[in-house]
Amino acid sequence: MERTIIKDVKPDELVKVQGFVENCRNKRTMAFIVIRDISGKIQVTVDKENNPQLAEVVDQITLESVITVTGKAVANEYVKLNGIEILPDDIKIESIAEAMPIKEDSTIDLRMDYRWIDLRTERNTLIFKVQTLMAATLRNYLINKDFLEIHTPKLINTASESGSEVFEVKYFEDKAYLAQSPQFYKQMAMASGFEKIFEVGPVFRAEKSNTNKHATEFTGFDLEISYINSFEDLMKLEAEMLTEMLKAVKEKYGEDIKRLFGEEVVVPTLPFPVMKLADVYAEIEKRYGYVVPETEKGDLTTEAEHLCQNLAKDMFDHEFLFITDYDAKHRAFYHMRDEKGMPLGYDLIWKGVEITTGAQREHRYEILKKQAVEKGLDKDVQNYLKFFEYGCPPHGGFGLGLDRLTMRVLNIGIKEVMFLFRGPNRLTP
Repeated sequence: MERTIIKDVKPDELVKVQGFVENCRNKRTMAFIVIRDISGKIQVTVDKENNPQLAEVVDQITLESVITVTGKAVANEYVKLNGIEILPDDIKIESIAEAMPIKEDSTIDLRMDYRWIDLRTERNTLIFKVQTLMAATLRNYLINKDFLEIHTPKLINTASESGSEVFEVKYFEDKAYLAQSPQFYKQMAMASGFEKIFEVGPVFRAEKSNTNKHATEFTGFDLEISYINSFEDLMKLEAEMLTEMLKAVKEKYGEDIKRLFGEEVVVPTLPFPVMKLADVYAEIEKRYGYVVPETEKGDLTTEAEHLCQNLAKDMFDHEFLFITDYDAKHRAFYHMRDEKGMPLGYDLIWKGVEITTGAQREHRYEILKKQAVEKGLDKDVQNYLKFFEYGCPPHGGFGLGLDRLTMRVLNIGIKEVMFLFRGPNRLTP
């Protein structure tokens, strides 16, 4: 027989279901087994008195064992799981499970030690159903706008791609580094005449940050686009793209997210609100009494970032807030600047967490080289600078962390939204 997915089981059909044993009430004359696959759960009811061979099998079953059940599905109004039960003709134990080393209330780090078991719950499975839909919606949105998907190298020859530290690896007789972002190669694609590209891929950051939003390896969703008029084009595109993504998530999983995470998925209104960094500081000081020293006002502090959740809600009744006009010393050398030296870029804050840095890029070779020299990077980025010697369109782009987006949708920490978390103190499983 072909396997039947549990959600597709209908009364009065002969079915074959396979999955994990979630519960087993093994009485003297009857046994009630709840079996679970990725689509749902169903009850298997065994009359042990009239089926001694099945009774023998049932007596061996442990929780989380994997079994195959063949039998007739029947309607039963007294059964809580969708009013359907299976009356088995055969039960086969595929794999016996030992006693579980973790429980639902185990610490997050113990659960990470046994991640493959931790992931078996309906709640954790939903995380990755949501994340899959998010990535697919973002990808399809861009493909429908004629973007090309590229896949850039993760082994690179320079350690100075951004301000973060890098992982060094042995590369035959030489040294290489794990890429901190696809930034340089995205811009190479612009110099190649690709015009509109995106990439979904791993990003590596050798930062010893033990927070609920940082990881040493995560999945980036990056894009770059040529012939923009200003970075405001990027902000408009990103706002529309995220709105489409949240619409799709709410429509398909909104009720499940509310039931399992207690979170309401809010589809934002367009356009997203925009504020200059100086105005953000002025407002959060006036409204919430948060004062930051003048020396720190060129960038957004962590506390100010958190307060932006309240600010966006109180001023605009919105979950998102674009912030512009950062100090050049806190922005990458490849960000274009205006005549006053102000970087032409932005950060996007969602529910008090920065999810994007975007900018118009400097595409003019001499100016870009000068800005690299200012940052002391001219020797480190010699190969990158070559991309701009032979003509390059005006362009810009931004990057999103898929894991951080999932965090914001579900309001949980970084360790839970990643299939396998990597941090300063975790390299297993």
